[in-house]
Amino acid sequence: MTKFSTYKEALNYIYSHTNFERKQMPKYDMTTLDLSRIETLTAKLGNPQQEFPVILIAGTKGKGSTAAIIERVLRAAGFKTGLYSSPHLHSFRDRIRVAGEMVSETEIIERVNRLRPHADGILGLTAWEVMTALAFLTFSAEKIDVAVLEVGLGGRLDATNITEPVVSVITSISYDHTHLLGNTLAAIAYEKAGIIRQSGTVVSAPQFPEAMTTIETVCDEREAALTVVGEAFPWRIGRVSLGGQSFFWKNTRYFLPLLGEHQVINAVTALTAIEKFASKRAWDISDASKRQGVAGVKWAGRLEILSHNPLLLVDSAMNGDSARKLRQTLDAYFPGRRVSFIFGASRDHDYKAMLTELLPISTRVIATQASHPRAVRPEVLAATALTLGATIETAPTVSKALAVAVENLGERDLICVAGSLFCAAEARYIWQQKTGQPLPATDPV
Repeated sequence: MTKFSTYKEALNYIYSHTNFERKQMPKYDMTTLDLSRIETLTAKLGNPQQEFPVILIAGTKGKGSTAAIIERVLRAAGFKTGLYSSPHLHSFRDRIRVAGEMVSETEIIERVNRLRPHADGILGLTAWEVMTALAFLTFSAEKIDVAVLEVGLGGRLDATNITEPVVSVITSISYDHTHLLGNTLAAIAYEKAGIIRQSGTVVSAPQFPEAMTTIETVCDEREAALTVVGEAFPWRIGRVSLGGQSFFWKNTRYFLPLLGEHQVINAVTALTAIEKFASKRAWDISDASKRQGVAGVKWAGRLEILSHNPLLLVDSAMNGDSARKLRQTLDAYFPGRRVSFIFGASRDHDYKAMLTELLPISTRVIATQASHPRAVRPEVLAATALTLGATIETAPTVSKALAVAVENLGERDLICVAGSLFCAAEARYIWQQKTGQPLPATDPV
């Protein structure tokens, strides 16, 4: 078997497997997602996922931010970390980080070559399963102290769920991927709760009652210890600015450079998970490390300010609940501003629910689409807006939408790119290129 010699060849091999990030998954059950495939592959590789402790994170929104905060605090405490998250903003290498650094192209090539002979004989292996095995291989080779893993979709049938987490974390649950996970919060919560282990340790963010009841039921059935964030130790938000916000928890003041009350909830969820993990592992993680880690977190594309003149923000709001939180945050941070939205969405997300939230606070909406096969055509978004009593503009690309949005922009106006992480990523790259900023690493076309 000829080995791959370039990063592009390695990427093409990964993406040659069934890729549900680029096409819609037909159903979320064991006919589509069979954990025996990833278990077979990792067994052939020597079960690298068993060589380090794991914090596993599921949820509808906030998974990535919570994972990033946990990783940053553990790194501040002196531990060598592995972070596995998805999807990536600009480069596949964003998904797999060791000690805060993206895995290198050379390492991707080497580990894909190691994995390939074992993967080729496994019928139906998906791209996500290959990616997950690649992350496990990387973390094993790098001899990390702890892995922070973000579930890709659901939880029960996700490839990350073959690990044995020390702590299972469930972030905010809301309606998303309902065609796969179910049409009720109880059904969606059941899939997320699939990461809960027998006699395990579970940390949950505050939830809608229907979702919380399901989580509590699963914990009772599996005799797992559940901690609900904020019940015993509430938090309080302090000063806020465009540079971040302070909050108080357990008599300690933290500064978080992420905007929005929902990010404070993610931070307190992360800190609670760290305390539970440290207790289980008998690790000493000081308050100073926690403060340093929270203050040092970076998570691009989540209510990120790209420019102050013009005022340009990007956000990854991808369902009705996250659009509502975006609306609330814009109202709180930018009162009296006229908001122009550049809006794009993926076919498998509820873009009508997002538009329902965002249209009332907008002075202008430009529907567009990312260069992604799951992107909804701008004309479809415009037709959806019409059913809500609004007329919006269309632009064929994110680049064109940005150009249109900045024309005749008033002093009190702001532009917000929302609805799709893929649109946010394109807007980031285009704006950095336009303004001469250092460009992020990207993958070969």
